[in-house]
Amino acid sequence: MTEPTGGTTANGSTTVSSEVVEKIAAAAARAVPGVADLGGDVARFFNSVLDKVGLDTVGDATRGVSAQVKDGTVTVNIVVVLAAGTVVAEVTGAVQTTVTEAVQSYGLRVIAVNVNVDDIAIG
Repeated sequence: MTEPTGGTTANGSTTVSSEVVEKIAAAAARAVPGVADLGGDVARFFNSVLDKVGLDTVGDATRGVSAQVKDGTVTVNIVVVLAAGTVVAEVTGAVQTTVTEAVQSYGLRVIAVNVNVDDIAIG
């Protein structure tokens, strides 16, 4: 979904799609120490199937992330898999901060970054 982010000016309007925000947020979340993977069980299963048939990059850029963009504001939902031995509150707080900073660096206002811990990677 593409929504206006800055309104209309004399030169036209600016829009940012939710897919762009999802890519930014996914890259930022993956960079946080303690995040082992993104996406729920079903998304990770389908990703492993795609990997086996040679389509290993399909869906990776935004897997586990959804975003709603409206009137220049963004709400991001992220599903994470934590590395074993990490403190949930520390990692999820770092994900929220890192994703917020990354998205805001593109001139968007972040309303919320909701993090759902789906699994723990052991081993």
